[in-house]
Amino acid sequence: MPQPAPQPAPAPTPVPMAVPMAPPADADADDEKADSPSSSMSRRSSRRSTRSSRESREDEVREVEVVEVVDMGLQLTCSLRSGVGPRELELEKPPDGGARAWLCVLGVHLTVFTTWGFINSFGVFQAYYATTLAASPSTISWIGSIQIFLLFTLGTFTGRALDAGYFFAVYRLGSVLVLLGIFTTSISGGSFARIFLSQGLCCGLGSGLIFCPALALSSTYFRRRRSLALGIGASGSATGGIVIPLVVQTLLPRIGFAWTVRCLGLICTVALLVANVVLKPRLKPRKVGSLVEWKAFREPTYVLFAIGMFLSFTGVYFAFFYASSFARSILSLSIPSSFTTLIIMNAVGLPGRILPNYLADRRLGPLNLLIPITLTVSLLLFVWPAVMSQTGLYIWAGAYGVAAAGIQSLFPATLSSLTTDLERAGTRMGMVFTIVSFACLTGTPVGGALVQAAGGEYWAGQVFAGTCVLLGGLVLAAARVAKTGWKWRVKA
Repeated sequence: MPQPAPQPAPAPTPVPMAVPMAPPADADADDEKADSPSSSMSRRSSRRSTRSSRESREDEVREVEVVEVVDMGLQLTCSLRSGVGPRELELEKPPDGGARAWLCVLGVHLTVFTTWGFINSFGVFQAYYATTLAASPSTISWIGSIQIFLLFTLGTFTGRALDAGYFFAVYRLGSVLVLLGIFTTSISGGSFARIFLSQGLCCGLGSGLIFCPALALSSTYFRRRRSLALGIGASGSATGGIVIPLVVQTLLPRIGFAWTVRCLGLICTVALLVANVVLKPRLKPRKVGSLVEWKAFREPTYVLFAIGMFLSFTGVYFAFFYASSFARSILSLSIPSSFTTLIIMNAVGLPGRILPNYLADRRLGPLNLLIPITLTVSLLLFVWPAVMSQTGLYIWAGAYGVAAAGIQSLFPATLSSLTTDLERAGTRMGMVFTIVSFACLTGTPVGGALVQAAGGEYWAGQVFAGTCVLLGGLVLAAARVAKTGWKWRVKA
């Protein structure tokens, strides 16, 4: 009978099998016996290193998101692809290069060429229409202002076409409308009503349909190089602002207005054909965000910024519309020389769109830089009446072109930096775009009406534009104080 006593001894044998199954408990006695002190310490250190590497990776992701928020490309991406936040864009893993991506950038450049390029060149049409149409300068300026209004307003809605899966339908319809507007302008027969319907309404509708979807599409192909890609695409406004006035300057005295506009239509036809071929969506359709977020108007910084930009854009386009007319009416320059003024303003806009954003990203912050640039634009508008020579006008046009381009490029960058909830950046930026569109619609006609009321003297419109931009700069300064207080060395 003593034999059965040893029999229970095998029962504990399953216990050693359970011990290896619970090695995570470092305090386990059997585990300590099985492992040497050195292996236990190495295991603990490996766990610590794994934990620290995981935390460092998370910190890097957070750092990337913070840097990308400052990045101009992501700001435009969030604004145009409503409902898409920076974190979602990071997860999409764009190719960040390649033939297809850079062809898309080419398509965006050509799109901006045919939209903002025409808008920035409207001064040459303003000067020509003032001598051929039976309409006041204020009335004529409605043609260009309605284009800007429709581009901004429709962009709030059509930028969502990319997310909803309707890019091709919207972009092709917009291309047809742009070309239809240009070619029907050539057969307008000198009628203001026909020109307004063709160049103003039809081209404006088409521009609003193609601009935002194209710009949003290019942002889906890039992450690290997103600013560079969007900068190249957006520089189409400078390219168009140079080419279109040059074509008008060269061909108008030789072949007349109708065939000059047809030549411009042919150039835009080639540009949009290429753009329609190379622009291809990369991502699947997704749900779009809301149109309005009323809580944003409870934030003082956001409200002050919207008011400041409304006032600034009320006056900033007055020079683009009336500089050529000023050159002819006040300085008695020839048509080609007056067109050269606008060419200079647009040509210097290329560095004016790139350098301010670079400085804002690296050192100062977009709002800190936007305020002095806005005040500089107002100062240039106030000194404009003192310009009394062709050389002086060209120098003034170069300075104004750089400063005005800085306002245009820093506007979306600053707005995005003021948005506290990045997931709603698109909605909030679309709201301000809509507000600003009304300033662009009314600013230049009001300035033209003041010129007419002053008997053709431009000082009234110049002072009006300068005052609006000055007030805008002061309100932007108030927005900065609301955001950071009176700490002047804070990047904002």
